[in-house]
Amino acid sequence: MKQKRVLIVGGGFAGIKAALELSADKRLQVSLLSNRPTFRYYPGLHVTATGGLPLDSSIPLNEILDGKPVKLIIGEAVQLDRQDKTIITSRIDSYDYDILIMALGVVTNFWQIKGLEKNAFSIKSNEEVMRFKNHLHQQLIDESKPDLNYIIVGGGPTGVEIAGALPGYLKKIMDRHNIKHRAIRVELIESANRILPQMPASMSKKVAKRLRKLGIKLYLGKGVEGETAERLKIKGKSILSHTVVWTAGVTNHPFFKVNKFKINDNGKVIVNEYLQAEDNIYVLGDNADTPYSGMAQTGLHDAMHVSANIIRQLDGKPARAYKPEQPVYIIPVGPYWAAVNWRKLKLYGWLGWMLRQTFRLVAFHYYEPWWKASEQWIKEFETFENCPVCASQI
Repeated sequence: MKQKRVLIVGGGFAGIKAALELSADKRLQVSLLSNRPTFRYYPGLHVTATGGLPLDSSIPLNEILDGKPVKLIIGEAVQLDRQDKTIITSRIDSYDYDILIMALGVVTNFWQIKGLEKNAFSIKSNEEVMRFKNHLHQQLIDESKPDLNYIIVGGGPTGVEIAGALPGYLKKIMDRHNIKHRAIRVELIESANRILPQMPASMSKKVAKRLRKLGIKLYLGKGVEGETAERLKIKGKSILSHTVVWTAGVTNHPFFKVNKFKINDNGKVIVNEYLQAEDNIYVLGDNADTPYSGMAQTGLHDAMHVSANIIRQLDGKPARAYKPEQPVYIIPVGPYWAAVNWRKLKLYGWLGWMLRQTFRLVAFHYYEPWWKASEQWIKEFETFENCPVCASQI
């Protein structure tokens, strides 16, 4: 029997999981096309940005796929040829498919706010994280005092996580450089009337209380109007700052609009009850118009569902309709504290942090055997600095 060619585009949570699931079936020839050679573990980026190992948030795809019959291709998908059933990359390379799985993730969106793209920091890649860390160190060393205001824009999970971790990290830098401690002002701006607006209101309330306890000032219901190198403008106020971190905006990958997929008002791809956008073309995770789209757990759930259906169809069985699964909401806020909302279970504080660590280990096991998952899990407790002074004191 001739193998069916499965081409998976996107090396994130959904794409990798689909590749691992489908590669176990010898009737399928699986290829994974990714625009980078590493898997970006987004929940770990705030740790890397505040003194953690780069490998905590960036895992080589070769390592995850080691020993698996998956062809890894590094390239940027730019065009879909539906007639010839091919994906064409920016280098004009062409890859054929019988079954196409799209899981490209989202891209940063500055909403055309004047000055943001030029002046704000982002932490959606290791390169951006290193630029941000270098800025924190250099600014403290050059001026021997903290910035007037460290501003995080966006009260979603990433914004909350980096805001909670930043005060402690800045104090460590000052200690290592023998800089006299001064008050650290971290401010979090959210355009909605509460932080974590996509999550239960009770969770938002608890997390807001924790942030305020850490000394973080919250601006709620405030939209950003512009930024210069010296200050950030929000509704009715101008805040002096050289350190603004933008976590507020993402939008669906432009590939789908360029290639004329059917898209809803929020920019998500419209899919049917089997997560198909078209015949033999599946769209998963952040890209699909489904409940809980945008959560890592949703990407994993989508990948396992579609993979099972593809194998069912090979076996001559009917596909099963997709059922969304509510994710577990876990938000770490500062050292040894996390908020967890798991159906009826709600935990806050140290117990929440412990449960988060358990879920982290399980998450890595979705991709790797237990021994490798354990090695990856422990990386969060290790530190890394480019700065020679800081590195000598780790």
